[in-house]
Amino acid sequence: MVQDIVDNVPRARHAVVLSADGIPRGSTDGLTGQDVRTISAAMAGMQSLSRATAHFAGPSQDRRWIQTVIEFQHGWVFLIGAGQGAYLAAAAEPDVDMEQLSFRMNRLVSRLGNNLTAPPRVTAGDPAEDGHGPSAPRDGEGGSVFVLAELDEAVASVPGALHALLLGADGLPRGASAGIGRNLADTISAAMTGIHAYSRATAPFAGGQQDDEWIQTVIEFEHGWVFLIAAGEGAFLAAAAEHGCDIEEFTVRLSDTMPALVAGSGARGGRTGDA
Repeated sequence: MVQDIVDNVPRARHAVVLSADGIPRGSTDGLTGQDVRTISAAMAGMQSLSRATAHFAGPSQDRRWIQTVIEFQHGWVFLIGAGQGAYLAAAAEPDVDMEQLSFRMNRLVSRLGNNLTAPPRVTAGDPAEDGHGPSAPRDGEGGSVFVLAELDEAVASVPGALHALLLGADGLPRGASAGIGRNLADTISAAMTGIHAYSRATAPFAGGQQDDEWIQTVIEFEHGWVFLIAAGEGAFLAAAAEHGCDIEEFTVRLSDTMPALVAGSGARGGRTGDA
C-alpha cells in the first residue's frame, strides 16, 4: 500500500511510515535499512518541533498541526499524520504534482486506518494540546528583541502576516518585527534551529546530497502558518501568518528584505535589547 504512492504519482520518489518516536513501520522499495532509519528519526524530530511552534502562528482554540513541507532545489519532502502516534513521509522531484501527491498520501492514511496507529510506548498527553504543560511564552514577555524596520514593514504590508524573526548561522536572534518578546524569540529560535537541522538531514531522502541547497520549510496548522527560509550567509528567517494569509506574497516581501537584513545583522553582532 505504501508503494502505491510511488507507483501512481509521477516523480514521487519514496515514502516511509514511522512512529512518533522514530521507529520505521514500512517503506517503499529502493531505500536501504539505514536510509529508512535515518529519515524516520529525522521526521520524528521534525513533527515534534513543528508542533512546538504552534503558538508562533497565533492564539487559537484549534492549533492542530496539519503538515510540514520541506523544499530543496532538487526536490520536496512532505510529512503528515497517519493515525495516533504515526506519520507518513514522502519525497518527490521538484516538478511533482503536489495536489496529486497529497491526495495519494491522504488516501493511503484513510485506507490503512488503524493499521497505522502506533500508540506511544509511554502514555502521556501532549503538553501543547492537553493544557497541562507550561504555557507558551507571550509576545510581550521578557522584554523586546531588536526591531528591524525592514521586517516590520514586510509584516505590516501583507494582510494576515503576524511575525518575522531573523536568526544568525548560530541560531541566535538577530532582530525581529515589532511585538516579539525576548522569551518568545528565544523559544522559537531554539525550535527553528532544530527544524533547520532536521530539514537538511532529509536532503538525501529527496534525492540530493546532504549539503544540497535547502530553500524553506513550511509548517501548516489549522489556525495558521509557520515557515523558515534561507536568508544567505548561513542565516535564516522564521515567520508566521494567519491561515488566510497569502504566504507566497509574504515570502516574496521577506525575500526582498534579505540583502539589507543580512548585511545589517553582522554589524549588530546578534545583540538584543529593548526596542
